[in-house]
Amino acid sequence: MRRMAIRAAVLGALIATLIVPASELRALGQAQQPPQPAPQPQGQQQKKPEQPGEFAISVEVPLVNVDVVATDNGGNFISGLKKENFRILEDGVPQTITNFAPTDAPITIVMLIEFSRLGYEVYAYNSTTWANDFLSQLNRDDWVALETFDMRPRIEVDFTRDKQEIRQALSHLIFPGFSEANLFDAVIDTIDRLQDVKGKKAILLLASGFDTFSKNSLDKALKRLQQTDVTIYAVGVGQQLFEYLDARGRLGGISRMGYYQAANQLRTFASRTGGRAWFPRFDGELPSIFREVAASLRNLYSLGYTPSNKVRDGKFRKIKVELVAPDGSPLVVVDQKGKRVKYVVYAREGYTAPKGGVGD
Repeated sequence: MRRMAIRAAVLGALIATLIVPASELRALGQAQQPPQPAPQPQGQQQKKPEQPGEFAISVEVPLVNVDVVATDNGGNFISGLKKENFRILEDGVPQTITNFAPTDAPITIVMLIEFSRLGYEVYAYNSTTWANDFLSQLNRDDWVALETFDMRPRIEVDFTRDKQEIRQALSHLIFPGFSEANLFDAVIDTIDRLQDVKGKKAILLLASGFDTFSKNSLDKALKRLQQTDVTIYAVGVGQQLFEYLDARGRLGGISRMGYYQAANQLRTFASRTGGRAWFPRFDGELPSIFREVAASLRNLYSLGYTPSNKVRDGKFRKIKVELVAPDGSPLVVVDQKGKRVKYVVYAREGYTAPKGGVGD
């Protein structure tokens, strides 16, 4: 507590006396895994029946996994849905759902936090402090890992159920070393590490959204997101500083656009993977945000289907998930008073089909 009070006092004094030259604002715009069963099957084999004098041909057809969260317009999670309440469209074509389960298994989540000197170290302070706050939302059996990034990503703590180990690691993150935040590299690195982890898995991304020097481009990061079933929940750590500077006329048009672009990148990472993004202006918003992140992961429906389009063309296939009644009509959701309410379905936007293979 004393450490946090000292840091908060120093931070407050820094911001209170801050004079930001326009030139400096450009800087602002810029594994051992948890014990798991065998890796989740990525596909199944379909064989052509053997005929006399013919060879058997085996073609791999991928199983597409889609995690779905449904809420009403009040943010309440819709529970009790069955397999027949879901319809999946791939490029507008209905698919046959072969796998279905409400997922109540323990959460596997990576807290990926920006720990750089950008934003006068406000971003680093918010990231480490807020990550510590999120831990209270995890259950005893949940797995969590801590990864930081500046010029490169670093695994601070590999997957563990010991939340105190994470807290101790966070307590040692005090002075950032570099004024770089290579967001795109860090996102791709974390997704790659989670590729073979089975079950529901997510990234809690605590970052400003700025990328200063990544080897990978935004386009490459977005393409990588099309190939993963990892859900990203993003919390922007720079909104407070942005509003502070903007209210005092210390942001020019270019710097303001930089902030908007950074926030949009976080929103895009979340929406592409079926997650959500938040940009808190006050610390008092954090408890409800983190409760919503944890509740989303505990109210997932896990769906799977084998695509009817078996062409291995390496193209992006758009996914749409709808809620339907058993007769195929749109599902009607009512509140406790019997009044019809609107609802929102969160799911990944699509995937990239395999490329090459037999028959191409």
